[in-house]
Amino acid sequence: MSERPHHRRPATFKLDDPAVIVTDPDDSSRPSRGTVHVRPEADPSLLPVPVEAPLVPVQRRFRWGMVFWSAVGGLTLLGLGLGVTRLIEDLFARSESLGIVGLAFAIAAALALAIVIAREAFGLARLATIEKLHLRAGAVLVSDDRTESRAIVRDLLGLAHQNPHLARARAALQGHAGDIIDGADMIRLAERELMMPLDQEARRLVSSAAQRVSIVTAVSPRALFDVLFVFVASLRLIRQLALLYGGRPGALGMLRLMRHVIAHLAITGGMAASDSLIQQVLGHGIAAKLSQRLGEGVLNGLLTARLGLAAIDVTRPLPFTALPRPALADLARDLLRKRDGEG
Repeated sequence: MSERPHHRRPATFKLDDPAVIVTDPDDSSRPSRGTVHVRPEADPSLLPVPVEAPLVPVQRRFRWGMVFWSAVGGLTLLGLGLGVTRLIEDLFARSESLGIVGLAFAIAAALALAIVIAREAFGLARLATIEKLHLRAGAVLVSDDRTESRAIVRDLLGLAHQNPHLARARAALQGHAGDIIDGADMIRLAERELMMPLDQEARRLVSSAAQRVSIVTAVSPRALFDVLFVFVASLRLIRQLALLYGGRPGALGMLRLMRHVIAHLAITGGMAASDSLIQQVLGHGIAAKLSQRLGEGVLNGLLTARLGLAAIDVTRPLPFTALPRPALADLARDLLRKRDGEG
């Protein structure tokens, strides 16, 4: 039989009693008979604070693939330019009026191409600015740098200047910015003032897109049409969220956003919904109560909502700290209530 541990009965004593001995917290020796050992607890302020390891910068290597595609693109542009030049020369040789018309078309095409390139560059620069603001704000939440936080707020105000719906929020933020001392509190204040109305609109956009996908895929007779509709709806949703948070993505910007959203989904668990949500939809028999087509539409709507939440994390200029992140379970309940009303 194992020996039962001996528990000392509660007793009162004075701190100046010679029988009371203050020991080290790491001392594991048993107290001698007739003495009372007091072990003070460790001070929380003296405990080691876990600090995230700094990210190791990725060493950029020389990319021969980029050189290849750049060279191919340059040769293609030179070939097109040479072909257009010969075409205009041939038109002038045949008729002066035809040459003038061809030259006008070439100038219009070159001007349109320059504008498109400028818009794409502006869109990529805008997305890069939003991404840097997100990273800078996350760093300020850790370092509590007041100067950097004020610089971030100035950049946010400049980013939100073109949105007329944020006029009152901008005025409130500018009025209270001088009263904030800590840098992290400044970021939280900016998030509450500027991001709250945008987050509400973003949730409405994601919920509407999920319900639209759920309805269309539930009544669609072809699986190929379902895939195409979900893809188009996802692209439209990502673009709407990027425009909402201040981005101006073009064609290249949308490719970059799609890559970041897919990478975010891969990091946070992929396209599958959370285990609790799957249990809610399938384990509790909710999908079984619906028809087969309605249940398939609900799952497609949930996947669209999951993609929209990932797009919010990618396109939002500030990380979620003072405001709650939209939850997939809340959107799922809204979607299920919508489906129950139609079923």
